Amino acid sequence: MERHFDTELADLKCGILKMGDLVEEAIIDSVGALKELNKARAERVITEDKVIDECELKIDEECLDLLALRQPMAVDLRFITMAMKISTDLERMADLAVDISQRVLELADRPPLLKPLVDIPKLTLLAQRMTRDVISSFINKDVDLARQVILCDREADDLRNLVQQELLHDYISKNKANISRAIPLLLVARHLERICDHATNIAEDVIYMVEAKVVKHHIEKLGQEGQA
Repeated sequence: MERHFDTELADLKCGILKMGDLVEEAIIDSVGALKELNKARAERVITEDKVIDECELKIDEECLDLLALRQPMAVDLRFITMAMKISTDLERMADLAVDISQRVLELADRPPLLKPLVDIPKLTLLAQRMTRDVISSFINKDVDLARQVILCDREADDLRNLVQQELLHDYISKNKANISRAIPLLLVARHLERICDHATNIAEDVIYMVEAKVVKHHIEKLGQEGQA
């Protein structure tokens, strides 16, 4: 019985890992579509979102079955309940990749982008890394890696602010005709920053799962622990 339970937990981990890979791919493709103004690539992200939705439902069903049939305790209980929360965050991250793809469809038939994208690709790489690292921290119960993800959230905020400041001050304020092209880019930066927020939420859940410690709203303590 115990060996079967361990197999079920391993299957649950695999489901989270698969969903995380799909979400990371959706982020890459949505911003790749933006850089290329590629409508077909953007539409593929939107269409394939249903696969990620199905992953979330499957994970939720597996978690509910484990809770009902196995009545897990302590760390196993926290792992299963956190898996349900994490699948929800991952699904929302995928929805944000869909939002980015919809911005691409808005921009594709308009004049070229206002400027070469610099900070948005940086924010994309950060979102990818945070997504990849936080899934790894969950699978391996790596609290140190989870803390690193949380500490990266401030960098995501800073990059979003850089995009906003440049578009507002250098483009919109100087020529109102730029608004229709600038607003979608402002939203893309916001969508990417929100993806990083969800990765941060997952990292907080990982720390709670492993240490039963609530770190939400206490980022200053993470910094102190990282220096210890």
